[in-house]
Amino acid sequence: MFKAEVYVERRDKLRKLLHSGIIVILGNNESPMNYKSNTYKFRQDSNFLYFFGLDYPGYAGVIDIEEGTDCLYGDDVDIDDIIWMGPQPSMIEQAVGIGIKSVHPFKEIFSKLTASIRRGRRIHFLPPYRAENVLLLESLLGVRNEQLANYVSKDLIKAVAALRSVKEKCEIEEIEHACEIGYNMHVTAMKMCRPGVMEHDIAGFIEGIALGANGQVSFPVILSQNAQTLHNHDHSQKLTRGRVMLTDAGAETASHYASDFTRTIPVDGVFTQKQKDIYNIVLAANNQAIKMAKPGITYLSVHLEAARIIAQGLSDLGLMKGDIEAAVKNGAHALFFPHGLGHMMGMDVHDMEDLGENYVGYDDETQRSTQFGTASLRMGRKLKQGFVITVEPGIYFIPALIEKWKSEKINHSFINFDKVSEYLDFGGVRLEDDILITENGCRLLGKKRIPITVEEVEATMNE
Repeated sequence: MFKAEVYVERRDKLRKLLHSGIIVILGNNESPMNYKSNTYKFRQDSNFLYFFGLDYPGYAGVIDIEEGTDCLYGDDVDIDDIIWMGPQPSMIEQAVGIGIKSVHPFKEIFSKLTASIRRGRRIHFLPPYRAENVLLLESLLGVRNEQLANYVSKDLIKAVAALRSVKEKCEIEEIEHACEIGYNMHVTAMKMCRPGVMEHDIAGFIEGIALGANGQVSFPVILSQNAQTLHNHDHSQKLTRGRVMLTDAGAETASHYASDFTRTIPVDGVFTQKQKDIYNIVLAANNQAIKMAKPGITYLSVHLEAARIIAQGLSDLGLMKGDIEAAVKNGAHALFFPHGLGHMMGMDVHDMEDLGENYVGYDDETQRSTQFGTASLRMGRKLKQGFVITVEPGIYFIPALIEKWKSEKINHSFINFDKVSEYLDFGGVRLEDDILITENGCRLLGKKRIPITVEEVEATMNE
């Protein structure tokens, strides 16, 4: 948690971006794993954390725009809670820590909102993503849950996205800390990787690094020698010679700021020439994207440049053919690169996507593509100083997708399917870094870059 002034300033800025009404920010509750008292590790709502900073279940915050007041709603623990949880800070003590003077029992939020609705005041709320908050809003507002989407405040969504997109100094420091933990996770995975090791041994060990740093993973670890599956959470395979192992993993700090890195390494500890060829194409796309990223350029244009590099590299290997510009324009590269170049990152690993991807990654000036592959680009808008984004190009050989394109003659004039058939057992390569957009360009986050060149990876694996 940051100093009280940080939260006061954030709430004041939010108030100024909206004209009238009441803003309701709901916190999360405990979520049962398999029965009520056996819960998953609690994760507070990120918007509540951003404006109210309290990492406890069962709270809600109300920001009154006209009155200029902030209220915290929740209940103090009772003796039964203290027996199991130990002494807890009182509501008033917690409120002081975030610069709030008005504290009320949770049930009083019902009367507050009822009175406001009767007075014809607008109630601003964000789209709920947990069932219990859907039901709570249904009760608070008197709106059936299937109609809630019609009442979600787009003005509030845009205001929150505008504030959270530009990271404050204190946030960047937390993200840097998450990147340091992520560095340790990935270097450890490199050193553990060798033929005969089970994927789950490595996945479990690096998750333990995040837990041991007083945090958690920022998303379930993706680690597999079957890297042709983009988000492969299956860790049941024994690593075998001749394969590459992809690890996509990051840490979340105790303050809930994230990192997100991907590295792909040879199980044998040394790249074959075939692996090296594909790997270096992806690395060139990654490096060029980082070189290009700066304020004022759209991330869509950076994505398309990465696609050109991938298409040119694959053409040089005989896997693609024809004019590169035409190939990318027609989306032929997406057979091998079917996802976007990156996304916003911060308090959520895919930052603010609960608000809606298009509100975060696009705007009136930059519209989302409908073309396969480019349509999956989560972040396309112009970059601004203070944005934190991922850079994660990749090349994959997905047998089912290759067969579909071949049989349906999709982009047939740009793909050498006979040559592609030689790579059906290859898997895939993804290389991902986290960057901060600066005044004139960008910089990598973390004290040092996770080993990424062929030479660095091999040296780390064979120390």
